[in-house]
Amino acid sequence: MKDEESGNRLGSYLRARRELVSPAQAGLPPGGNRRVPGLRREEVALLAGISPDYYLRLERGRDKNPSPQVLESLARVLQLDDIERTYLLGLAAARPRAPRRKRPEHVPARVHELLAHLQIPAFVEGRAFDVLASNPMAVALSPRLRPGQNRLRSLLLDPEEQTFHQDWTKATADFIAALRTTIGDDTDNPRFVELVGELALSSQRFRILWARHDVRSLDGGTTTVHHPVVGELRLHRDKLPIDDVILVVYYPDKDSDSDEKLRLLAALSHTESAGTARGRRADDPRPKTP
Repeated sequence: MKDEESGNRLGSYLRARRELVSPAQAGLPPGGNRRVPGLRREEVALLAGISPDYYLRLERGRDKNPSPQVLESLARVLQLDDIERTYLLGLAAARPRAPRRKRPEHVPARVHELLAHLQIPAFVEGRAFDVLASNPMAVALSPRLRPGQNRLRSLLLDPEEQTFHQDWTKATADFIAALRTTIGDDTDNPRFVELVGELALSSQRFRILWARHDVRSLDGGTTTVHHPVVGELRLHRDKLPIDDVILVVYYPDKDSDSDEKLRLLAALSHTESAGTARGRRADDPRPKTP
């Protein structure tokens, strides 16, 4: 997280968003001999009603205390949505803080019980998309939902996971933007540092999207996936916060084609589990009790 390490997160965000707004989008003539993508610094300053020198100081981290009015003007010029605007305001409000002791992410016992009773794919994830617990239906839906896996790593680096998602391009953009939102000002968290460093080295897709500084919430929604056995599934997703972790559930519309396929998947998973259990009993070297 090079930009976070530099201590100039506000300037890095302004620069990244400036490069994503074209002159035409800002109502300016395109002009010739443009050496930078998007808007020039002086164009942002002009449209925001501030001096070019002041905007330059903001982007280079020489002034870290812009007023809310200035930030609102910049948000308008950079065409930020509500989530991005809130993120920008948070960057300016951030202040140096003492390092916080991190508690290990813990899945409450009652959540393990809940997972065991749910008949739909369900799992628990941490803030960095680590899978902390899952039920058999989640693993039947995708083996990458076993505990110990990381959903973002799988999405970017596992070819099977790339095939699994109907719109892999959108999924990667959403996940990476959600990760940046989740990190917020918690940039010294060892798990975040480790994950971002690993993916920056191993995935060009991650490097490109991370440099955009997109921020997004990844809560409920509907997704379409391609299961290698039962085929296409259209599933709703809900995320439910429980203590310090998130319970994620996937479910289809009742009596839909995807509902029928998910029931078939459950039956196949149960048959496979029963066969595995019988195999273990047959291989048990202990003498049978008369």
